[in-house]
Amino acid sequence: MSGGAFCIICGSEPPLTTDRLCELCFRKRTVLSNMPETIQQRRCAKCGFMEIRGGWSNMDSDGIADLRIRENLVLEERASDLQISFSVQPIDDRTSRLHVEVSGSIEGHTFENHHSPLLQTSNAVCTPCTRKDGDYFEATVQLRSAGRKLNEAELSRIRETLDEIINSMEPNPMFFISKEGPVQGGWDLQLGSKSLARTWGRKLAKSFGGTVKESSKVVGVNDGVEVTRLTLSYRKPAYSIGDVIRHKKALWIVDSWQKEGPILRKIARFERTGATWRDMESSNVICSKSEQSMVQILNRDSSAAEIMDPSDFKVTTVALPYDDDGLVDELRIGFIDGEWLALPVSDMR
Repeated sequence: MSGGAFCIICGSEPPLTTDRLCELCFRKRTVLSNMPETIQQRRCAKCGFMEIRGGWSNMDSDGIADLRIRENLVLEERASDLQISFSVQPIDDRTSRLHVEVSGSIEGHTFENHHSPLLQTSNAVCTPCTRKDGDYFEATVQLRSAGRKLNEAELSRIRETLDEIINSMEPNPMFFISKEGPVQGGWDLQLGSKSLARTWGRKLAKSFGGTVKESSKVVGVNDGVEVTRLTLSYRKPAYSIGDVIRHKKALWIVDSWQKEGPILRKIARFERTGATWRDMESSNVICSKSEQSMVQILNRDSSAAEIMDPSDFKVTTVALPYDDDGLVDELRIGFIDGEWLALPVSDMR
């Protein structure tokens, strides 16, 4: 035999791979991919969530099959141009067979493998369900109103925002409510997640104004780490956007919210001002937005308009608001200090 290169297994002449094997010997010694014959997984018998890398999540059959294949498929490190496809063959509620096709190139040689592992599911109870059954909670949210009780309509609107947040966020098994109900002066809820409580608090302050205060209490130690519970207290102001209030002897409309307090818009003339929550404690709601009415203008001149009184349907006259442009055909009015008063237009329509 000449002194040239040869296969170190069978002695064949080139072409050879980088480890000096001919194609036949290279294929005998090289495997593109490996998978176990059986893959075990756990599913919560209560909520149906699957255990995924120590957590729990809701996934469809194709999604969970794709994940298990990625977790269990071992590829030859030199492989390139990989293509992987699969199909799921259900056998029963707890067993499926996965059909996995793998192709790729190793040192210029094309390899193909087929795997058919069984995907077996055993029942378990996920951490969130265990916590729900045990009345577990991480945060208490207290809903209150400044200086008065929250009425049912307010509570309903506030409570709806929590459902909106949960539905708009990525599913999280810890986003649950352990307990809720009326308390003296408001409503309390126990939530499974501190982050959910904080997100809701920000939403409430942005939507309804008011203040949010937090406090934490250590309730135990887990693996050397202190376990705390959050108490988040939301205090809604006694007024809402659009309400007419008396503040420092003048009439104002609550225009918008900022962190320190509301932005007010004066009724008598163009003037805006910011007020703190403390400044507003002595203010009174004179005419809430729900008590205001939109009415058609029957006749007008430069300073007044004839409208139909919503209470008795008689024609009455009101002074036009300072920002009237002479073009609108309706007004927002409120019954204030014994008479109907037209309110500035702004964004109230």
